[in-house]
Amino acid sequence: MTKIVLFAGGLGTRLGEETVLKPKPMVEIGGLPILCHIMQGYAAYGFKEFIVALGYKAEVIKQYFLNYVYLQNDFSIHMSSSAVEVSKRPERDWIVHLVDTGLHSMTGGRLYRLRDQLNKETFMVTYGDGVSDVDMTRLMDFHRSHGRLATLTLVRPRARFGTVDLQGDQVVRFKEKLDTESWINGGFFVFEPGVLDYLSSDEEVLESDVLTRLAEDGQLMAYRHTGFWECMDTMRDKQHLESLWASGNVPWKTSRIAGDQNAEKERCL
Repeated sequence: MTKIVLFAGGLGTRLGEETVLKPKPMVEIGGLPILCHIMQGYAAYGFKEFIVALGYKAEVIKQYFLNYVYLQNDFSIHMSSSAVEVSKRPERDWIVHLVDTGLHSMTGGRLYRLRDQLNKETFMVTYGDGVSDVDMTRLMDFHRSHGRLATLTLVRPRARFGTVDLQGDQVVRFKEKLDTESWINGGFFVFEPGVLDYLSSDEEVLESDVLTRLAEDGQLMAYRHTGFWECMDTMRDKQHLESLWASGNVPWKTSRIAGDQNAEKERCL
């Protein structure tokens, strides 16, 4: 089974108060941690084994998954024996590995610490703060077609500011404009085990160290994604994603993900 590594150890300082008591991947969109939105995106395409690379506030994510069954379902406690009977079990058939990869490890360093779990077969990697409607099956097919060690997904970011159409000095229309010129790293990587040979310490940064060396060796290919992609880096980003959720138009929720968009009915597992 293809493993999915989720980076969930950063500080997320630009989200202010949201990350004082919890790590960035546990910040909620529509009442559900963004980490779970990301996992649902992979699971929709049949990728259901996850390695969550923990660091800052690791205990919060561990407690979330450890207590999920009891927090999300009705249960009965038999006081005489302390036995707990859960009335409904989660329907998701996911496997979630929670691995502490160090408080101060860089992104490459987190993969370095996971090397013994990833050295057997192709694996996928992404950040714990970005949502997209990337077709994971097509991404994997593209990776397998070129025979190189690594694939990164390129995206076109949403412009941060609106634009206006003018007739003379009169504003006739105000609109948001997509940046259709630039491509940036959108995460959603596919790696062969050979990528692990490019890692040597906790201090290595995936982007500036590992990917650079892969590119220099001709081992890095780009998958262009022209659909939806958003990174929750600031409070403004969070508010934008919340507004999309509230509108009922949730672009990262692919047609493969069945169920009500209402956050009260969405479950992580």
